Amino acid sequence: MKFGKILAAACLTVATACGTAMAIPSEQIAIPSTDAKGFKEVTLNIISTQRFSSKGNAGASSYDAGVLVGVLPFESLKLEVGFDYLTSNLQSDNSADNHPFYLNAKLATPEDLGFKGMPAFAVGAYNLGIYDKPERGIQNSGDVLSTRQNLAYALVARTCPVIGRLSIGGYYGAERALATTGTGNPSITKNNSGILASWDRSMTEISDKLWFGVDYLSGNNANGELGIGGSWAFSKQ
Repeated sequence: MKFGKILAAACLTVATACGTAMAIPSEQIAIPSTDAKGFKEVTLNIISTQRFSSKGNAGASSYDAGVLVGVLPFESLKLEVGFDYLTSNLQSDNSADNHPFYLNAKLATPEDLGFKGMPAFAVGAYNLGIYDKPERGIQNSGDVLSTRQNLAYALVARTCPVIGRLSIGGYYGAERALATTGTGNPSITKNNSGILASWDRSMTEISDKLWFGVDYLSGNNANGELGIGGSWAFSKQ
């Protein structure tokens, strides 16, 4: 996705999320996509995610500044790596905010690579945090024991005539960092896997600059969401 699409989609997203934002690879709205940066392509992401609910489990607002860089000189195989500074800016002794650095990486192939009709593929990992102290214990409200969510994922996508692009895949992450605590139900305290799904389309009937998308990440954890987004690209770049 072009930078304009990423920025606009982030700004226009309406999501039902139960926790913090993500340190992002190239994405649809909130889940990774099968897109990846070409060689030497660089994208700067500056995203503010604001919570409008007053409920205690709505999570804090978050602020993310990140860089994505394409590092492979091939058209048919792309590798991007990224670095994010992600904080809720709660101004308290919060372990997540005190360790706000995250990494991500993605390896991707385009559609029609081996034969006509072959889907695009992507594998990668994101929310690779640097903090993990289970022995520390929760000391403050909203505190975490680990920022190493380490979400590994695989995706397949195909662009269909008229319909647009459909993507489906799955993810698996660290149990401790994605545990849902305080529910009183042990059966839902470990929610570290789920599905990724999305639809997106350029609305060429109106303008090739107009784009819409819907994406979904299952799981009763900090990243579970249903997102709806749209964007307008002001130039081909």
